[in-house]
Amino acid sequence: MHQEYEYRMMSKISSILWIFCLLICNFSAHTQAVSVSVLYDTLDPQAAFAANEITQALQAKGHSVNLHLLSQFGNVASGSQIILSPLSNKRITKALKSHKGNPTVNLQPEGFSIRITSNDSQKIYWILGASSAGVMYGGLELAEIIQVDGLNAVSDIDRNPYMAMRGVKFNCPLDARTPSYTDVCDSAQNNIIEMWNLDFWKEYIDHLARFRYNYISLWSLHPFPSLVKLDDYPCIALDDVKRSTVQWNEYYSLSGAGFDSPEILDNLETLKKMTIDEKIDFWRTVMRYGKERNIDFYFVTWNIFTNGTYGKYGITDKIDNEITRDYFRKSVKQMFLTYPDLAGIGLTTGENMPRASTEEKEDWAYATYAQGMLDAAKELPGRKMTFIHRQHMTGAKDIAKKFKPLVDHKDIEFIFSFKYAKAHVFSSTTQVYHQGFVKDIKGLKTIWTLRNDDSYQFRWGSPDYVREFIKNIPYDVSRGFYYGSDQYVWGREFLSTEPESPRQLEIAKHWYHWLIWGRLGYNPDLSDERFIKILRNRYPQVCEIALFNAWNKSSMIYPTVTGFHWGSLDFQWYIEACKSHPDYAKTHSGFHDVNRFITLGPHKGTDYISIPDYVKTVSEGKESEGATPIEISERLHAYADQSLESLEILDPGDNKELRLTLGDIRAIANLGKYYAHKIRGSLEVALYRDNRNPRHQQKAVDELTEAAKYWMRYITIAKSQYKNPIWFNRVGRVNWDSLTEQVLNDIKIAAGVSGQ
Repeated sequence: MHQEYEYRMMSKISSILWIFCLLICNFSAHTQAVSVSVLYDTLDPQAAFAANEITQALQAKGHSVNLHLLSQFGNVASGSQIILSPLSNKRITKALKSHKGNPTVNLQPEGFSIRITSNDSQKIYWILGASSAGVMYGGLELAEIIQVDGLNAVSDIDRNPYMAMRGVKFNCPLDARTPSYTDVCDSAQNNIIEMWNLDFWKEYIDHLARFRYNYISLWSLHPFPSLVKLDDYPCIALDDVKRSTVQWNEYYSLSGAGFDSPEILDNLETLKKMTIDEKIDFWRTVMRYGKERNIDFYFVTWNIFTNGTYGKYGITDKIDNEITRDYFRKSVKQMFLTYPDLAGIGLTTGENMPRASTEEKEDWAYATYAQGMLDAAKELPGRKMTFIHRQHMTGAKDIAKKFKPLVDHKDIEFIFSFKYAKAHVFSSTTQVYHQGFVKDIKGLKTIWTLRNDDSYQFRWGSPDYVREFIKNIPYDVSRGFYYGSDQYVWGREFLSTEPESPRQLEIAKHWYHWLIWGRLGYNPDLSDERFIKILRNRYPQVCEIALFNAWNKSSMIYPTVTGFHWGSLDFQWYIEACKSHPDYAKTHSGFHDVNRFITLGPHKGTDYISIPDYVKTVSEGKESEGATPIEISERLHAYADQSLESLEILDPGDNKELRLTLGDIRAIANLGKYYAHKIRGSLEVALYRDNRNPRHQQKAVDELTEAAKYWMRYITIAKSQYKNPIWFNRVGRVNWDSLTEQVLNDIKIAAGVSGQ
């Protein structure tokens, strides 16, 4: 009876929501088609990119478009006009004032203003940027408004970027001989060749520009042999692009060591024939294309790794090897001499510096990277460069003291980097790990490492969460952030059971996810209303409000679970498989069973109460302060149920992308139901162990039995869309079918049949 009533209520709510959606859609803005002239500087590639986006948006709305040189302003007699111009063009700014347009003030380099003036014969839309980048972003904003609301909806806007640097962390698998930290996994092995594909980078960069990112940080253990030639070490530069055909082990060192083991390097295949000169030309072209979209490039390394050198010239990974120091110093210098558009270099000390003190680490880093950059600055006076030093595995005060010559150099910007949310941005909007670091850097700036080692396979999307997260980042010390993963390479997807040809870019598949972080990094006040309209424009066949709600609610399952079950690093927790490295899971498979859900506590930035602490308060008859495990379970049920309810009225029709997106949302919602039951079941196990009340044991068995049902629903949906197993570099191979045995074993643990 209860189930029948619940079904009727859900059907009624779904019907009401559908009617509401239809009413909202009927009020969407309509613009009468007119002829529009777009005037821009054709020699400015950023303005040209924006003009093209505007043209496509106008044509999609039925407008006819004429393109003109910006110098032709004043000679276009009739019709609406869109002017794309930097503020430095005095002729345009003077003309705006003559049209009684409000003056533009206080624009930062990437800021823009949109102004609208009109008279009896024409309407003019002025997009004015403090720089070419501002012109581009203003044009992209105009294009989006036209897409979602029509030309008549454009109004006066002034906008400056919230975070100055909005980048991506891209672990870059250049070659088996010069690997990234992520190379020993499927996503890297499937993407080595794409790192040398110009079409990949052009499409990737275009997406980043639309999403308002302005730099790419490429991360590698030791990239130099694949990127530069050195006169003093001529035999190190590597021709061709190679991958190993070895039968990979499941686990390798978590510190990055051993990726150049003999069994790996003795089994190489050539993916692409390229000389080192062709490689250099390739990356020059990629970086130049990035500049044309306001995307800077940085290379960031872990140290000390010497992959690709094979011990030549006496080079080793020993911290006291003077030849190694000389080689690194000259490599860093040569990077800037070779690549005129390279924005900067970054490094981490410590990963492969065993037993070295902080002072020894920073002495080495200064003698190599800092001196190499100072050498480049001396040879290239006036060239602006950025040096990024991660605080990881060392101390901010020691770094600032040692690197003072870089801090004081007029052509070098010194920036710290800090892992803001450990490996999981999807844990809590309030983070607590940076407080001491902020005090230590005293007047210097940092960019924040925002690690998403959570959502790889399924499409994620919660603007509410990201907006709050970004606003909580300490602003005064911030230069910006870079967003990405250490356990996944965001190249081309390789898991779809219905792949595109060529394979779809991950950033295109996960477009909403990446758009949210980039757009809110530029403007955290961008409203939910805009995101809803973006969804309506992309998927007009369904109710955008229901889609936004389903996506938003299911996505909140990630931070709720990980905030409660906090394994801070990537090898300590992977939510999409309920798994970690076996050592941290304390199980042979790496699966986090009910015992691990009992023992692993919450994130310190939340008010969540751990299972042991809650059991203690119950045992002592006290009141709990904070969100109890029961409330967390109920919260997960609510997110999942609301998402599934909204999905009921969404029919993708023949839209493949939408169908797969809804499948991802449904999979996450069922995963949320699994965790809701698992958390409650784990609590009941702990209560039973405390008081031996058989009622708790039966409740535990019931909850974990329900959890298993939802796990099966989850993997059924997941396997219909994605190939499995998949191999990750930190948590090993994820086989949903094999993990099912562990899911069922939780029931045995609760019943007292298996383990304790």
